[in-house]
Amino acid sequence: MAPQKDTMFRSADMSLTQLYISNEIGREVVSALGELGVMDFRDLNSETSAFQRTFTQEIRRLDNVERQLRYFRQQMDKLEIPMRSIYDFNNPFTSPSATEIDELADKSQQLENRISSLNESYETLKKREVELTEWRWVLREAGGFFDRARGQTEEIRHSLDDDDAPLLADVEQNSQNEPAGDRSFSVMNIGFVSGVIPRDRIAAFERILWRTLRGNLYMNQSEIPEPIINPENNEETSKNVFIIFAHGKEIIAKIRKISESMGADLYSVDENSELRRDQMREVNSRLSDLSSVLKNTKSTLDAELTAIGRTLAAWMVIIKKEKGTYQTLNKFSYDHQRKTLIAEAWAPTNSLGLIKSTLSDVNDRAGLSVPTIVNQVKTTKTPPTYFKTNRFTLAFQTIIDAYGTIKYREVNPALPAIVTFPFMFAVMFGDAGHGVIILSAALAMIYFERKLQRSKLDELFSMIFYGRYIIMMMGIFSIYTGLLYCDAFSKELPWFSSMWEWDSHKDEKGEVHLGPNAHRIEGHTYPFGLDYRWHETDNDLLFSNSYKMKLSILLGWCHMTFSLMWSLVNSRYFKTPIDIWGNFVPGMIFFQSIFGYLSFTIVYKWSVDWAARGVSPPSLLNMLIYMFLSPGTLEEGTEPMFPGQAGLQTFLVLIALACVPVLLFLKPFYLRWEHNKTRALGYRGIGESTRVSALDDDDEDESRNLNGNGRESFGDDDGIAMITQDIGHGEEHEEFEFGEIMIHQVIHTIEFCLNCVSHTASYLRLWALSLAHQRLSIVLWDMTMKNAFGMTGITGSIMMVVVFYGWFMLTVAVLCVMEGTSAMLHSLRLHWVEAMSKHFIGDGVPFEPFSFVRLLEDDPVE
Repeated sequence: MAPQKDTMFRSADMSLTQLYISNEIGREVVSALGELGVMDFRDLNSETSAFQRTFTQEIRRLDNVERQLRYFRQQMDKLEIPMRSIYDFNNPFTSPSATEIDELADKSQQLENRISSLNESYETLKKREVELTEWRWVLREAGGFFDRARGQTEEIRHSLDDDDAPLLADVEQNSQNEPAGDRSFSVMNIGFVSGVIPRDRIAAFERILWRTLRGNLYMNQSEIPEPIINPENNEETSKNVFIIFAHGKEIIAKIRKISESMGADLYSVDENSELRRDQMREVNSRLSDLSSVLKNTKSTLDAELTAIGRTLAAWMVIIKKEKGTYQTLNKFSYDHQRKTLIAEAWAPTNSLGLIKSTLSDVNDRAGLSVPTIVNQVKTTKTPPTYFKTNRFTLAFQTIIDAYGTIKYREVNPALPAIVTFPFMFAVMFGDAGHGVIILSAALAMIYFERKLQRSKLDELFSMIFYGRYIIMMMGIFSIYTGLLYCDAFSKELPWFSSMWEWDSHKDEKGEVHLGPNAHRIEGHTYPFGLDYRWHETDNDLLFSNSYKMKLSILLGWCHMTFSLMWSLVNSRYFKTPIDIWGNFVPGMIFFQSIFGYLSFTIVYKWSVDWAARGVSPPSLLNMLIYMFLSPGTLEEGTEPMFPGQAGLQTFLVLIALACVPVLLFLKPFYLRWEHNKTRALGYRGIGESTRVSALDDDDEDESRNLNGNGRESFGDDDGIAMITQDIGHGEEHEEFEFGEIMIHQVIHTIEFCLNCVSHTASYLRLWALSLAHQRLSIVLWDMTMKNAFGMTGITGSIMMVVVFYGWFMLTVAVLCVMEGTSAMLHSLRLHWVEAMSKHFIGDGVPFEPFSFVRLLEDDPVE
C-alpha cells in the first residue's frame, strides 16, 4: 500500500530503517544523505564514550583544522580585513572529496605556520617600536630636566619642600666652587631612575614612593601627549615620563623594584648632553629602520590574510560538513567480520524512494559490487514527529513547536493557527491604517528576502524577519477588522451613507447646527461593519464596549468549541473510543450547557427589538449568576427572554452537573475492566512484544527481502537491497496502575471544569486590548494632529509638517510596535492555553535529521 501524501494536517508517516553499508563508502553514503537531510540517525553506541568511537581520530584532525580557520578569522577581524561572503560562491553546499579534505588540512597547517610567524614577527617589531618611542620621550623630557637642574639650581631648590633640601645640598655647595657645565650627579652621590608609567597609576606610584623612602627623593614627571598603542591588544594607553633622584645605591635599587612592580618601563639616560644627543640620534635611526620593516611585514601579512579571506568561508563550510559526517558515522555500529557499518535511522516513508536512488548513485560512483542494504523495520517504538514546511508555514509551525512537540500523527494545531492566530491579533489591533503600516513592513521584508538573509542582522530584527509572513497575515487581518470597526488612525471611514440622521437647525447667522437627537432612516441598514456615525458620539464608548465585550465571548466560544472538536478527531484516529465517551462527549455537553447557552442568549438578545416590546433588555451576567444560585428562577423584576427560559436553565444545570461524574469515573473504570478482561483471556504480559535492532545477530543472507508472510525476494537490479520485516505489531504499554489513572482523571476533570470558566473569561482580552488600542490612537491624534489643524498661515504649515512627522513616528513606535507586540503575545496565549489545552497531547519526539543545510543554519558562517 502506497504511503499517504505528506500534509500539514498530520505529521509525515515515518519508517525505521536499517542501513548496511560497506566500510569503503561509509563516508560517501553519509555525506550524500546529509545533502538530502531526511534521515534522523539513532546512536547505536550510546554506551561508548566519545574517545572510544571509531572515527575519533578523524574528528580530532578536523577539530584542529577548524581551530586553524578560526585563527585566520580572528586575525582578519583584528586587522579589519573582510571575508568573502559564502553566498558569493556558486554552490557552498557541495560535498568535498576525501582528497580535497587532505589537501585543505595540509594547506591550512602551512598557512597557520606562515601567519603565526608573520604575526609573531610583527608583534615583536611593534613592541620594539613602542619601547623605542617611549625611550625617545624619556630622553627628550629627562634631557630638559638635566639642563634646568644644572643651569637653574637656585630655582629648583626653591621648588622643593624642606624635607628634600638635604638632597640637593651638595649641588648648592658645588655650584659655588665649580662651573655649571662640570658638575656631575655621580660625584655628588646622587643617582636617578627614569622611565615610563601608565597615567592612571602615577598617583599611587607617588604615594608608595613617598611612604617607602620617607620623602628622601626628588621626582619630576611630564605627560606624553600622544597615546601609546599596546601591541598585544591594540589598546591605546596614556603614559607619563618620570625621573626620580635619590641618595645611595640601595635607595635607587628600591626605587627600581617599586617602579617595575607598578608596571613601569625603565630606560637608561646619560646625564651628559652630548651623549644624550647621540642616544637620541640612535633611537631615531632605529625607529626609521623599524618603520620600514613594519610596513613590509604588515603588507605581507595583509596580502596573506586577504588571499585566505577569498576562500575562508568555503573552507569553513567544508570542514563543518566533514566534521558532521564523521560525528554521524560515530553513531553507527561496526561489524568487524563483514567490514560493514550498520545504522538505524528514522525517515519519512515517502522519502524512501529518494534515499534508495541516492544510495544507488553512490554505489555506482564507487564501482562496488556489494550492495547497500536498506532494511525497513516494523517496530513498536514511537516515531518522531515531522512536518514538511515551506517559507510561509515555517514560522507558524515554530510557534506551535515552542509550546511542545506534537505527538506522532496527532492533529497539527499550526494548520488552523495560520488563520486564527493573525485573526485574534487583528481583533485586538483592529485599525486599517495601522494594518497598512505593518503589512507594508512585512511586504518589504518579503521583497528584499534574499538580500536580508545574506546580511548580518541583529537579534531583534532577525526575530521580526523570521516571522515576516506572520506579520503579513496580521496586517491583512488588521485591515479587515479595521474596516469592520470603521477605524483608520482613530478616524472614521465614511465608505457608505449612514443609517442615522441628526436633527438640525439654523442660527441667526444662517449656520447649520446638529441637534442632540438622532433617528434611524427607515429601510436603510449600513452594509458593512459599524456605522461611521458612532465615532465621536457621546455614547460611542458605551456602545462599542458592550458590543466588543459580547463579541469576544462569542469568538472565545467558537474558538474553544472548534479546538475541542479536534480531540474527537484525534480519538477517532488513534482508535480510543473511551476518550470519546469518557472525555469528549461529557466535556462537550458540560461546555455547551453553560457557555454555549450564554452565547445563544447573546445572539438572541441582539435579535430582539426590546423597545418594541416595551421592556428593558435583561442583564446576561445576572442571568448566568441566577442560573446557578437559584435554578428555576429569574432575576426579580425581569421578564423572561423567551417562553420556558427558567425550565431550560434548570435542565442545562442538571445535565452539566451530571457530566462531572461521567468525566471522573467512566474512563478509569473502563480501563480497569478492560485490563482485567485482557488478563482473564490469558494474553501475554505487557512488554513482551518483539522489536528489531541493528545490533541483533543475523546469520541469514542480508540480500533477501522478507515480508510479513515470510516470503523472500532478492535485491533490486540497481544494487540496493530493500528488506521489510513485519515484527512486533503491538504497542509498548506501561504497567497498569488504577490509582495513577484515577488521579490523572480527577486532575483532568477539575482542570476542564474550571478552565471552561476561566478560559471563556480570558477571551475578554480581545475586547480590552481593542478598546485600549482605539483609545490610545484617539489620544495621540487629539494631542498632535488635531492641534496642528487648528493653526493657520505659515506657522500652521510649518507646524503641520513637524507635528506630522512626530505623530507618524509615535504611531509606528507606540501603536504599531509596542501595541502590536502586546496583541501578538495575547493572541499567542489564547492559542497555547485556551485552545490547545482542549485537544493537544504534545508528548512527541522531534524529528532531527542529519542535514548539512540545517547544520549550517544552526552554526552559520558569517
